[in-house]
Amino acid sequence: MKNAVKSVAAIHDLSGYGRCSLSVISPILSVMGIQSVAVPTAVLSTHTGGFGEVVMQDLTSYIPLALSHYKRIGLSFDCVYTGFLASQEQIEHCLQFIEAYPDALIVVDPVMGDNGHTYRTYTSQMCSLLVGLVRAADLITPNKTEMYLLLGKPYDPAPLTHSEAKSCLVKLSELGPSKVIVTGVELADMTVNNIGYDRDTGIFWRVTCSYVPQNYPGTGDIFASIAVASLLNGDSLAIAMERATRFLELTIKATYSYGTDPKQGILLEKNLSWLTQRHSLNGYESF
Repeated sequence: MKNAVKSVAAIHDLSGYGRCSLSVISPILSVMGIQSVAVPTAVLSTHTGGFGEVVMQDLTSYIPLALSHYKRIGLSFDCVYTGFLASQEQIEHCLQFIEAYPDALIVVDPVMGDNGHTYRTYTSQMCSLLVGLVRAADLITPNKTEMYLLLGKPYDPAPLTHSEAKSCLVKLSELGPSKVIVTGVELADMTVNNIGYDRDTGIFWRVTCSYVPQNYPGTGDIFASIAVASLLNGDSLAIAMERATRFLELTIKATYSYGTDPKQGILLEKNLSWLTQRHSLNGYESF
């Protein structure tokens, strides 16, 4: 089935409240001219960051049925993009999706943890198995915690030297993906950065972020989905990184200015139109 625009199979959870996962991924892809085809791994009443006992429906059995239907009707995808997985079996289901679309861009956001801790639904075995999914990816977008989990190293909160950052990026790429982005990395010059590595060019990239003294859920989903759409629209890795960084910088600052409860996530609705505009992006640099 031919698509009029590029399309993404977005294999993520759907949290009803809290601005994360599919509730932010789908509008971002759409506003950037990419069709989002949601393949929910679970449906949650809210995200799991502080709203008490969350109502969750695991959709493990749904994923292969959806894939069978898409294959039956000849649906094609330009990208398969995976995020939060609710069970170990879903890793295999994602690999089946990837196998079904060998020409698609494969993006894996290895959602396992943050701030030095794994999420409570992720066992050590599940984290180990996720490495198999990373091996099939063209691009991965872990945060610093997930970087250490993928590398099998204990979390270290200390800033990274440029040499250490480059070494980690290369080791992540050696797992399989030709492109790697690690978000929220403090470097030894005391700046917070999103850092990247493109194995095809051998270039390391960094985009420095302004600091805001507040954490918000869903920022990793927003970053990765902007990067996905940017790459599908022809951006280089460096430009995709900066586009995602600048949007988050703008929207996080706006959200902080309103003083809203951080659990609500960032005010995506206030700035979504920024992604439809042409911007001069030249704040990325190699390191």
